Amino acid sequence: MSDLILHNYYRSSTSYRVRIALEMKGLTYQYVPHHLRHGEHLEPAYLSVNPQGLVPALILGDGTLLTQSLAIIEFLDETRPEPPLLPQDAPGRARVRMLAQMIACDIHPVNNLRVLTSLRTLFGAGDEDVANWFRHWVNEGFQPLEKILTSSAETGTFCHGETPGLADICLVAQVTSNARFRVDPTPYPTIARIHAACMALPAFQKAAPQNQIDAE
Repeated sequence: MSDLILHNYYRSSTSYRVRIALEMKGLTYQYVPHHLRHGEHLEPAYLSVNPQGLVPALILGDGTLLTQSLAIIEFLDETRPEPPLLPQDAPGRARVRMLAQMIACDIHPVNNLRVLTSLRTLFGAGDEDVANWFRHWVNEGFQPLEKILTSSAETGTFCHGETPGLADICLVAQVTSNARFRVDPTPYPTIARIHAACMALPAFQKAAPQNQIDAE
């Protein structure tokens, strides 16, 4: 697989997910940044690439457009099987998808930039109001996630066993976003332990927001 183009933004957690997966798979790609806070993702040039105006978007060598981070990551896993990001057994795959979706489908959608911007523009929310909103929905999701990870025999060094996968990718990206909004990590020691184990790995480090060409 070559000639990959990743349209993304360094601080976007969904972009971070895809960058981690690309690094784990050992894939090279062209990095195309779009500054979300400057509205570059809504300019005609990018809307002609991705009509949804969201990042990330991955363009394959034949011009195929892929959007939505979980769909992109599963595509990469199916077309570049090593190292696997999902377990081989059906119950294991379901569990990893469950953990990933607890973050990607329950926490992230209500806390992404366009929702936080709408809180300001439509309802007059101030900075602390927005931060409280963000922290509320993280805690709503992290409390049960912490319980599941702590109580499950399938949890190992990582979310599922001894190798990182899809759930860990989502967890790390969310924890990184949490830090910007001062989410207290103290109630989540298992999540913190898994995050630390992931961040010891080169793929997670290389993909981190602060290491991207558009980092500020």
